[in-house]
Amino acid sequence: MKGLVCHAPEQLSFDDVAEMVVPEGWVPLDVQRVGICGTDYHIYTGNQPYLAYPRIMGHEVSARVGAGYSDGRLSQGDLVILNPYLACGTCHACKLSKPNCCEAIQVLGVHRDGAMVERIAVPASNLIAADGLSADQAAMVEFLAIGRHAVARTRVLKDAPTLVVGAGPIGLATALFARIDGAAVTIADVSDEKLKMVRDRFGFETLNILSAEPDSLTSSATHVFDATGNIKAMNGGLSYVANGGTYTLVSVVKEDLVFADPEFHKRETTLISSRNALNADFEFVIEAIRSGKIDTDQIKTHETTLERAAQDLPLWSQDRDTVIKAIISVV
Repeated sequence: MKGLVCHAPEQLSFDDVAEMVVPEGWVPLDVQRVGICGTDYHIYTGNQPYLAYPRIMGHEVSARVGAGYSDGRLSQGDLVILNPYLACGTCHACKLSKPNCCEAIQVLGVHRDGAMVERIAVPASNLIAADGLSADQAAMVEFLAIGRHAVARTRVLKDAPTLVVGAGPIGLATALFARIDGAAVTIADVSDEKLKMVRDRFGFETLNILSAEPDSLTSSATHVFDATGNIKAMNGGLSYVANGGTYTLVSVVKEDLVFADPEFHKRETTLISSRNALNADFEFVIEAIRSGKIDTDQIKTHETTLERAAQDLPLWSQDRDTVIKAIISVV
């Protein structure tokens, strides 16, 4: 079968790859769509923690159950969403019902090969029925669930001033679900082009951190979310948190997080990390799409095929200001 292989940073090709193996208890799947994530761009550019090359990327996935499979819940041809976080089920985090941060987690497309291929197999427990969604919509659920998980962990207060720093897909997902939960959301970034896109498409208040008056940001938000993937921004975000507020880090970077303890303590800041998502977050997102609270037509900005992605993904990795969500059509 064919797949998109990242052999090393900035070395991407459409190649013949090994046919999938279907272990006992796993489900054969025909991949339909794969969303291109910031993680995939980071893998391509060589800036992703927890990764070894070569790697088949892809963890934002919709697929159809493969030929001959039926377990009473899923049958051949059913459209499904992959929860791409394969957990051990026995570690401390798993016993706390937090498989999203399993001590031995294997994320498809990161720790092990992912879904930028024609066929794949995953455990049945990692599949969620995509009833009522299109293949494109189903492929957007995972990244939206990351934003939902961050908002759910933060427990945002109704009408609370909320600042989401970073106007990329994860920042947008976070902002959308913070707004659904009733927060008064502003999205901040350094790109006027990106801010215009989220303002025009989604109606958010926006500000450019580079041109904003410094005093207007200091201690301005009850809830601050960082979704920049930039250590300087992450270290600086504490100054935006109001006394008694929360600072939630959705980004993951290789560098050390550092900020002044007196500033942290005087605010009695609640510092939260948010990693991946839970099945409950996936279900929340699915219902939000079905009900029209999330407009996926506004989120999808680019599309390509599995073969063309070898040329398109590198181009989009250099033009992130105009890309919200690019979708690879496998079939």
